[in-house]
Amino acid sequence: MKKELKAIIVEDEEASRETLKNYLAKYCPEVQLMDIAASVDEGFVAIKKHQPQIVFLDIEMPFGNAFDLLARFEDIDFEIIFVTAYKDYAMKALNLSAAYYILKPIDIDELIFAVNKIRKHINTKDEFLSSKVLLQNIRSANQADKKIVIPQMDGFEVIAIKDIIKGEASDNYTTFYLENGSRYIVSKTLKHFEELLGDFDFLRVHKSWLINKNFIIKYKKGKGGEVILSDGTTAPISPTYKRAFLESFKQL
Repeated sequence: MKKELKAIIVEDEEASRETLKNYLAKYCPEVQLMDIAASVDEGFVAIKKHQPQIVFLDIEMPFGNAFDLLARFEDIDFEIIFVTAYKDYAMKALNLSAAYYILKPIDIDELIFAVNKIRKHINTKDEFLSSKVLLQNIRSANQADKKIVIPQMDGFEVIAIKDIIKGEASDNYTTFYLENGSRYIVSKTLKHFEELLGDFDFLRVHKSWLINKNFIIKYKKGKGGEVILSDGTTAPISPTYKRAFLESFKQL
């Protein structure tokens, strides 16, 4: 099979490097491995030299991490598959940008799936959207400037998190309502976004509602109560979430 995708590995653990190298040779023959780097510095040099289409990037390395490496680039014109042994480490940053990642020990099916998805994007000349958004989020020290990638049937939408008023659950789907009146339906649960957006002033107030507290204009008392949002809509507060909701406003 013709080698379609140029790739490098940036991984500090020798055993992990060899495993990934062997898996790629056996299960992803379309990948042409150009180089292997063992540190942030070596990885930067290898990427500049070989101009790969894919970088398999370990998150935690000596003398720096994956985000330190990415911050050295003015722009990212390659796809990234993050490889990590830490299930929760940096997951929010990766999930916000819809980045690809696989966990150690590497699952062969997950590796094949990630490579195939990236190959599809490259073959259809899609931009390196997830990598670009990730880099923007890394560089932005202001939480208000962070963005999230929302998968859609025909591609992706990049949304400023501060513009989301609320999320509404419907089975395994979430509908986001934006300040400009737009709506986006995503095939992920509200629980997923509750964990992802918890650091951005989002509050779970009901099994069906996740709201941005910055858009709350009034709270009405009751068994659970309800809030009125800036778009004129009302969201009920379940008694289960009432205490946490009120606690979040004590510091104001």
